[in-house]
Amino acid sequence: MNKTAIYALLIALLLPLTSYFIVKNLSTSAVNIPPHFYVDSVIHQSKNGKIETDTVWNKVPSVTLVNQFGKTVAWNEAKNDKGNKIVVANFFFTSCPTICPTLTSNMKWLQESMKKSQKVGDRTADYVQFISFSIDPERDSVSELKKWADRFQINPINWWLLTGDKKSIYDLCINKMKLGLVDGEGVDTSFIHTDRFVLIDRNSVIRGYYHGLDSTSIAKLSEDIVLLKLEKDKNRESFFTDKLELIGVVFLLTLVGLGVLLRILRKTKK
Repeated sequence: MNKTAIYALLIALLLPLTSYFIVKNLSTSAVNIPPHFYVDSVIHQSKNGKIETDTVWNKVPSVTLVNQFGKTVAWNEAKNDKGNKIVVANFFFTSCPTICPTLTSNMKWLQESMKKSQKVGDRTADYVQFISFSIDPERDSVSELKKWADRFQINPINWWLLTGDKKSIYDLCINKMKLGLVDGEGVDTSFIHTDRFVLIDRNSVIRGYYHGLDSTSIAKLSEDIVLLKLEKDKNRESFFTDKLELIGVVFLLTLVGLGVLLRILRKTKK
């Protein structure tokens, strides 16, 4: 094997390894993944002789309510063939004369902007569920929700309008989604009226709050939904998770060993 062939072989072996570390560094530094909100606890445990810290994030619990078709659902039942969906939630009421129509219109725009990657067929995004909770369930019956849905031509495939027990809905909004704490927003506990959209990941952890009347904030929410879709699910780890660095080291050692072997072969021929 001549010198040119040896150099070509070394470059061919080294290039994939170099590319991996470049892409890995770019992917971790250039993308701003939506942050987690509200820590439940921090766990310190020993793993392979090292102390590792794992944060347990507060999860939004599910409540059982009734959708615009009269079907009883638990909102964490929103799933596809890969598991739980990402959830975008907001709060409204059908007799609202001010912000609610605009909130629903903006949610509709958001729903229509989220598409599957497939080119043909039904392109409705099956990885995200939109949920609008009525804050006036005493007046917002199933029929009223259906009228609201028809008014705005809501696609029911991945958008529920929910009504039900008022105490459960208000507890979800104030104590579980913590809307009264966002930017010092004063939420009236007797009648909630907030313009916020809440982004919740597949693990029921809050990942962001967005102004539902602000086009810039809605555009940011659209971007963050896509980022969460691409985010690795720790509960669905593959065989290669946390092993890529080890594979890289083994590959590099193989490369060095091959170089030593070629050098020995050249000396033997001489």
